[in-house]
Parts: sequence; C-alpha cells; structure tokens
Amino acid sequence: MRKKITAALAVLAIATLSACAAAPAAVSTQTLTGLGSESIRVGIAYDSAGRGDKSFNDAAGMGMDRARKELLVEATELTAKAETDEGRTATLRELAQGGNNPVIAVGFLYAGAIGTVAKEYPGTLFAIIDDSSVEARNVVSLLFSEEQGSYLVGVAAAKASKKGRVGFVGGVAVPLIKKFEAGYIAGARSVDPGVRVDVRYLSAPPDFSGFGSPDKGKAAAERMLAGGADVVYSAAGGSGAGVFEAVAAAPGTWAIGVDSDQYASAAEAVKPQILTSMLKRVDNGVFQEIQAFIKGDRSGGVKRYDLEVDGVGYATSNPALKPYQATMEAARYRILAGSVKVPTTP
Repeated sequence: MRKKITAALAVLAIATLSACAAAPAAVSTQTLTGLGSESIRVGIAYDSAGRGDKSFNDAAGMGMDRARKELLVEATELTAKAETDEGRTATLRELAQGGNNPVIAVGFLYAGAIGTVAKEYPGTLFAIIDDSSVEARNVVSLLFSEEQGSYLVGVAAAKASKKGRVGFVGGVAVPLIKKFEAGYIAGARSVDPGVRVDVRYLSAPPDFSGFGSPDKGKAAAERMLAGGADVVYSAAGGSGAGVFEAVAAAPGTWAIGVDSDQYASAAEAVKPQILTSMLKRVDNGVFQEIQAFIKGDRSGGVKRYDLEVDGVGYATSNPALKPYQATMEAARYRILAGSVKVPTTP
C-alpha cells in the first residue's frame, strides 16, 4: 500500500516540477501533503509521561516522525497539561484551535476530553488510541489486539523459565491491561500447563500512578523474583524501568518489555536481560491514520490492529531469544489460522 501511495506522490511531484521548474519548496510540499493545495497539520497529544518513556508514547512518536519524513506533514506535539480531564481537554482544544487536523490522542485516559472537544470542533477529525467509548462521526478509535502479542511473549517466558514460575507486572488494574495479562498467562500455559504466574498491579483507578512509578515497578518485581519467578513481563509504561532494574540485579532472570523494542533503548547494564518485548505497533496505527486522512478517509469508526495486519508482535533484537522463536512462530501461525483464540480477560 505504501509503495502505491509513494509512487502516486512521486507522479504529482514530477508534474508540479514540470509545470514550474523554479517552484519553491513550499508549493511542492503542499501538493504532496494534502488534497490539492491543502497542507496537512497533525496534532498529537501524549499522556502525562510524554515522549521519552521508551514505551507507549515513544511508539506513537515514531509514527509521527515517520509521517513527517514520508508524508511531509507538519506536526505539533503536546503532553497533557495535567493528569485530569480538564488538563487533557485543554491540551486537545489547543491543538484543534491551532488548526491541526487530524488530532491524535495517545491513550484511553483522553476519552472524556475527546468526547467534549470533538463536539466543539465538528470539522476536525480526532483519533484516540485504546478507547472506543466515544461514538461520533469525527472520532476514530485505534484499537490493538494486545492479548495476541502477549500470548507470544508468554510462550517465550515459559520456554525460558527454569523454575516454572513467571511474573506479570501491570501498571493499572484496568480492562486494557488485563488483556495483556490474559494473553500472557494463556501463552505461558500453552507451553507448560503447570506454570505458575505471579500477578501484581501497581495501582487501581482512580489512581493511575502505576504507569509512571519506576520505584513501584522495581519493588513489585523484586518481590516476584524473591518468590521464585525468573521471567517478569511488565505492561506498566514508565514503571517498567524499575522492573528492568530489579531483573538486572538478579543474575539468571529475564525481563520482557512492552509496546516498543525496549532491548534497543535500554541502558547497557540492563539490556542483556531483556529477553524480548511485546510490540504494540502504535507507530503503524498513527502513521496509517495520517496516511488515510491524506487520502480522504475522514470519517469516524473503529480500526483494529492485530497480528494479521502487523498491529502486534514481538521483538527479536536480543540473540538470546533465538532458541524460542520457532515455538513462538508456531503459536503465531495457530492464532492466524484461528485454531487458537486468545482470551482478553484473565
């Protein structure tokens, strides 16, 4: 699909240059980035952790960076002004007032704000990641099959464990994170039905601090490791850094990251013990939504990213994963074939 779009854009560019060899860069950029002479300005609102979390927000940011490079869009990036509906509403409103269209909200915590601001700006398309509660003609929900990717890293955890005991650290006890837990447990038990899975959540609504508390993540992982777990999967946003720190201090144990390839971004002292990461391709979701907007798809609805469309997967950067990849791939094919239906609740 991208090749077709790139080719079409190239034809437009050649036509523009043929008509006016001395045309300024701004003219060709407008032609390439929109419909007709429309210039596309995209707004993206990160959750409170912002870019630099080496996880969820960074994955979204990668999609925006790719859109800048390949689609030549302009972009405005903001982080939630406060961890409240009012703060998130103000952030989205600022992006819409600034002429950005579409506006992309990173995370389900923006649901209330999207519902408010989408009514104020009916001519702006809003996209929200991980929530489908807002039904409006100018709101599109970008959802992911996190349970499928978590199933695959659960397979890796059970294969790598020498003690038959693994752990799961969830940031906040909400249905979204329970999808990660459910898939992970199912994947581990597909390899070893007797595997023991220790589960800990760092906070529960209305307390969402579990997504940004590395100290809590470290303490939870330390308790699991002390109890005998030797592989710990963290689906806790910025709190995952604490999980990695605890695992790095325990020789012979493994950590599994989430959202982005956290082996690639980890500190050297931690990197060797990050076995793999469950990839949630938020970057693909962000990029493809901007691409669809440019092509004229400006309607609301729901778009789902699963294994079939490379919406989720796992990282292979650490060579230590290689002995387990054949089993993980066999599991992936069973999911794609429909012979395995991964649960979404524990």
